[in-house]
Amino acid sequence: MRIKIINKSAHALPSYETIAAAGMDLRAHLSAPVTLAPMERKVIPTGLHIALPAGTEAQVRPRSGLAAKHGITVLNAPGTIDADYRGDVGVILINLSTDPFTIEDGDRIAQMVLAKYERTQWELTDTLEDSERGSGGFGSTGVK
Repeated sequence: MRIKIINKSAHALPSYETIAAAGMDLRAHLSAPVTLAPMERKVIPTGLHIALPAGTEAQVRPRSGLAAKHGITVLNAPGTIDADYRGDVGVILINLSTDPFTIEDGDRIAQMVLAKYERTQWELTDTLEDSERGSGGFGSTGVK
């Protein structure tokens, strides 16, 4: 799939780091470092503007290393970039740790996964077909 992209940062375009990677790292596009205090959230710009084809979205997801080592995650994970959005691909980061965390220009802050989707047409009905699970939810299948 070919996608048009504008890169207003000085950083390389997002790319797959390994042959089987699903996500591409997004980098911070900052004029000065940004520090997130514990429990603070901020939108971090990437400098990227994309034109996705209809029927696709870009999902912005946390990087596992930032989450595990520093408590930094994407607040609305996965964030959705719609096909008709043309603004900066921003990343809402939150610091869930007890220590301040500083983000520098060029730091890898999230990953982006492209996905296809289908639009839905609702069919109003009074009944649904039975299933094995039925209405069981919120832990109904147990822990072990």
